[in-house]
Amino acid sequence: MYWLLGWLFYGILFPDIYPPGEEENMVFIYLGCLTFALLLGYIFTKWAGISTLMSGLYAGALIGFLYGLSMNFFMYSSMAPNMTNMLTDVVLNAISGGVTGAVMGLVIGKMK
Repeated sequence: MYWLLGWLFYGILFPDIYPPGEEENMVFIYLGCLTFALLLGYIFTKWAGISTLMSGLYAGALIGFLYGLSMNFFMYSSMAPNMTNMLTDVVLNAISGGVTGAVMGLVIGKMK
């Protein structure tokens, strides 16, 4: 889910945020998405006990927002910031995290 939303947001709807380059490697993009999804799944099952669509949506959106904010602060620390791209990316991370979290919460709830 997280990988598909990344493709939709960054590949189709907002390609100017991260323009594709010659060095783009889909394996590392997939591994990055998988790692974030594993982090969400671990937090949801081991620490937070999230097992509903709405609690997953809320927690995923909050975690996605904080993750996006922190990564953009790091990225823009070494370059001239484009605040429009930064804010858009943070919002897209929150939406992706929220949708992914909602699906995870629903699946976790159904598996219990």
